[in-house]
Amino acid sequence: MRRLILLILVLGGVFTGLTVLANLGVPPLVVTKEGEQKLILRFGEVQHVTEPGLWWMIPFIDEARTYDSRWLYNSTEARDIQTKDGEQLRIDNYTVWRVADPRAFLEAFPGGMTAAEQRIDRVVRDGVREVIGRHTLGEVLKDQRVAIMSSITENSRAELAEVGIEITDVRINRTELPANAESSVYARMVTERERLARKNRAGGEERARAIRAEADREARVIVAKARRDSELMRGQGDAESTRIYAEAYQRDPKFYAFTRSLEAYRKTIDENTTVVLSPDTEFFRFLEDSGGE
Repeated sequence: MRRLILLILVLGGVFTGLTVLANLGVPPLVVTKEGEQKLILRFGEVQHVTEPGLWWMIPFIDEARTYDSRWLYNSTEARDIQTKDGEQLRIDNYTVWRVADPRAFLEAFPGGMTAAEQRIDRVVRDGVREVIGRHTLGEVLKDQRVAIMSSITENSRAELAEVGIEITDVRINRTELPANAESSVYARMVTERERLARKNRAGGEERARAIRAEADREARVIVAKARRDSELMRGQGDAESTRIYAEAYQRDPKFYAFTRSLEAYRKTIDENTTVVLSPDTEFFRFLEDSGGE
């Protein structure tokens, strides 16, 4: 029992010593820390892709290559890029990426991270130039900015996936006009806005003329219908009055003639009227004979 305990203590001490040596980078144990991934190479061939923890390797034969498994940040310098409408923009961007496949990454970039960052910068730069070149100044600055960055990200992700690099985001930091182009760009913008204003004003005037013409047409139709209805109503009224007069005449022709004569006197004779007629005229027969005979 004592020998067993002594053996356990010896083995524990050996393991502790190996762990300390592994932390110092001395094999045969390899320590992979959180946020790291290692390739164990034997004569240049990949034997293992490690995860965080302890791994074995053969001293002087195996080799460990360490890569960061976290998301990394790569920023590019500003450059001049021409838009679809011929404007020059000074644009810089950054890329968020990581090593997703260490085997493919080692095969594509045996020289390490510097070569990978140069490849990322070249691919993203070409993608930015190609996508920006398909859009106008207004679309880049405002209208389609989010869609443009999404398109650049997708293109870059697809091209770099085969070399073990995963792109999660490409963002434009700054979008500026070159100093020597600002005045001409502003002048063109003013001209374009004036053209749009004239176009909108002409469209508004055309629309106003159409509305006025339609209103005039509807007014004429309404007036015509009103006149038609009034003529119909007037005709109906005249017909009704004629019918009433006819019925009254048929009931008492003498009384009808008498009331009609009085109405005629009221309308034609007042205190300022002088009428010169023959005494035996039909007009005055009710004034001469109270019986109306």
